[in-house]
Amino acid sequence: MRITGGVAFGVVATLLLAGCAPSEPEGAATVSVDWRVCPEGPEREEGPECGTLDVPLDHADPDGETLELALVRRPAEGSPRERIGSLVINPGGPGESGVEMLDHPMFDDDIRAAFDLVSFDPRGVGDSGGFACGDWFAMDDARRAVQDSTRVTDAELAELERTARAYADTCAEEVGEDLLAHIGTADVVRDLDLIRRALGDERLTYVGFSYGTHIGALYADRHPDSTRAMVLDGAVETERPNVEIALDQAEGFRDTWELFVADCADEDECPFTGVAESEAEMVDLAARLDADPPSTHGMPVDGPTLLAMISQELYYEDAWSELARTLAAVDADPHGAGERLDALYDGTFGLYEDEDEEEGDGPGAVEADDEAALTAINCADRDDPTDPDVYRRAAQEVAEHSPLFGPDLVWEQLPCAYWVDTEETPTGFTAPDAPPLLVIGTLGDPATPYAWAEELTEQLDTAVLLTYEGAGHTVYGYGDPCVDGAVDAYLLAGEVPETGLSCPGG
Repeated sequence: MRITGGVAFGVVATLLLAGCAPSEPEGAATVSVDWRVCPEGPEREEGPECGTLDVPLDHADPDGETLELALVRRPAEGSPRERIGSLVINPGGPGESGVEMLDHPMFDDDIRAAFDLVSFDPRGVGDSGGFACGDWFAMDDARRAVQDSTRVTDAELAELERTARAYADTCAEEVGEDLLAHIGTADVVRDLDLIRRALGDERLTYVGFSYGTHIGALYADRHPDSTRAMVLDGAVETERPNVEIALDQAEGFRDTWELFVADCADEDECPFTGVAESEAEMVDLAARLDADPPSTHGMPVDGPTLLAMISQELYYEDAWSELARTLAAVDADPHGAGERLDALYDGTFGLYEDEDEEEGDGPGAVEADDEAALTAINCADRDDPTDPDVYRRAAQEVAEHSPLFGPDLVWEQLPCAYWVDTEETPTGFTAPDAPPLLVIGTLGDPATPYAWAEELTEQLDTAVLLTYEGAGHTVYGYGDPCVDGAVDAYLLAGEVPETGLSCPGG
């Protein structure tokens, strides 16, 4: 294994893995999970296993209303002597299902031998009370009606404001202000500590991807004595309002788009003249699709739909070659590129297909569920401006610099201007008493820009940053021997990579 930009892998700091167990809160009730073979899982001794755990809606009122969290576990595959404990995983989002995450193979043999792999649907997500609310597509229509994203008129802003306010008000009515006030990361962290106790682990071993890094970082601050090891891959920013986060993300998508176009130039099929020309050429292609859209799976592929698919493919560097060939085919003959568009659809929107067929709806209906949880959690976590002009100025600014992916990222935050008040929007936490924490940043990450990983490492007193020099959104567990080797050693033996270690891109 080769790690560049630092010292040899054998030179490490060692994380304290043994010692006195942290004491549980005085008078804390016993919590446990009744595990059973998952209904659709294989009937075999090692699982996967499903379970539920009741948690208070309001942790300040432990005897009040409760929520039922859904959990899943794949028992450790090694011998009892090899087993370390549980490895709790969060896939991010916010709004992604941890239960569904464990449907797919993850991590190296040594990790699967040593740990029970455990994940859960956070409150308000999936099988833990997941919900749909409001008319997300009315907001989408209002965004698409904007004629010039760099000059949003007062009438256009009024319609954007009306649909965002209606969305926020309807969600409050349909879901209830109590749940929306207690759906944020602060309450998820309290749930996570109950999960740790229910699993019987004295200290938490955790891997959080993307938004999951927010959960992990706050847990380490609130429960340092109950933290064993914490991997934070694809770090999010934890301090600023959502509208400012959107500006950073727009820049991240633009930078990764430019990396993709540069990579595309090395392919046999590429529709772009060069990086400098690519945005204008993509805008032209999108306009042609708007005028005469092809279709895939019975769905018209207009410009915004194609850009939504592209943004998802930018998450996966190993998908870029096929994306380049697909865009070349669409550019040459949109209606003759059916098979390639079908494959692109299957890799992005296709994950919704089975649920859509059961319910007789299009992919947007399932997407609305995801958007509801994502919006509710983001709005709960941050103090956002209430003046719609702030969002207009931000959208116009980003339209100038990142016209392909920027403006929608801003407008999607507008419901937060009208959201119900939440009790906690924690900022300024530093986890000073936590053991060493491992942050992973990818230089070409479109969704969580590398600068955020640097910021979180600086924010957390005991954090160490591992850099992956490639592209894509998150990297651990995808088979890169440098990254996986370093992280595995940290999780298994407490070996903390030296500050400044960097892994070359693939």
